[in-house]
Amino acid sequence: MAEYAPVIFVMIDGLRPDAIAPAGCTHLQTLCARGAWTLSARSVLPSITLPCHLSIFHSVPPARHGITTNTFQPMARPLPGLFDQANLYNKRCAAFYNWEPLRDLGRPESLHYAWYRNTYLSEEGDDEVVDVAIDALQRHRPDFAFVYLGTVDTAGHFYGWMSDEYLAQARRVDGQLGRLLAALPADAHVLVHADHGGLERSHGNDTPEEMTIPWVLAGPRVRAAHQIAGPVTLLETAPTLARLLDIPAHAQWEGRCVEEALIG
Repeated sequence: MAEYAPVIFVMIDGLRPDAIAPAGCTHLQTLCARGAWTLSARSVLPSITLPCHLSIFHSVPPARHGITTNTFQPMARPLPGLFDQANLYNKRCAAFYNWEPLRDLGRPESLHYAWYRNTYLSEEGDDEVVDVAIDALQRHRPDFAFVYLGTVDTAGHFYGWMSDEYLAQARRVDGQLGRLLAALPADAHVLVHADHGGLERSHGNDTPEEMTIPWVLAGPRVRAAHQIAGPVTLLETAPTLARLLDIPAHAQWEGRCVEEALIG
């Protein structure tokens, strides 16, 4: 069987970078040691989940894609997202998520495999996402997979960002991240980051607590134990993942590949 070296993007919704150490997110800390990382990457305004994800996958700000709430509407000026671009270049894509509005991140037929179940409101809701992702990655072997873990954000809304309950949920989800990482092939590339942070029990504004996110990349083509000095925003994710997939970034994407993170 041919060597399998997928590119995996893991989203931990609502994870603040200053929660990683007090929560004891050891797997994420280990991933930092293996790869290139920054704890000062930036979200977009409004720092809300769906606008953030449209910016992540289409590499443009909300002013361009037009989504400013958690309700999807078609773009006035459509442009391909990462799923669409990868599919165009014959890369098999998969998505595993537990918050339904994310179904609109790609155009119909851009995904080879998609799994959704509404579990983001429960404490164990991300456990099943990881169970399914591990099984599907091993059986279906997509070139690119998006794994969305939504329960840390839920804990922030229920109990408050940086509360004991929020930190406990971050630790639980870090354990699920560890299970996923352990199941991946040695040559896999993995990007883990958040979409936004949070303050008290909400997010959406431009405070540092809401706008600052962790961004961690690891794999054989990535510098090890490297703290990224240059600026990183959500717009950099799609071009960087495209580079690792060996496909071109779309001409209308406004972000750039994080060259500093890569070897050579």
